[in-house]
Amino acid sequence: MLKSQILEKLHKKHNNLSSEDIENLFENFIKILVNNLKIGKNIELRGFGTISKKINKEKIVRNPKTNERIFKKNSFKLHYKIGKTLHKKINENLNNEA
Repeated sequence: MLKSQILEKLHKKHNNLSSEDIENLFENFIKILVNNLKIGKNIELRGFGTISKKINKEKIVRNPKTNERIFKKNSFKLHYKIGKTLHKKINENLNNEA
């Protein structure tokens, strides 16, 4: 789903708000998520899941094209753990199809 589709659905559901207000709320929501992840806090959306920041340790990697060895510094990745409610809803449809 695209950001524009999300904004469109929110606008249809909350037609008392202008599209600019909805877009500002969505942008602020994303900024809050990013800022909290930057400082090391986990994001927990009940029923949806948890997003946390994990560290990739520094290591020596190999460029497969040139076989050159390269040192890769520490970096961060996001880890997502699905919430129970979302997991049940997704698998509910799968069980009905089988």
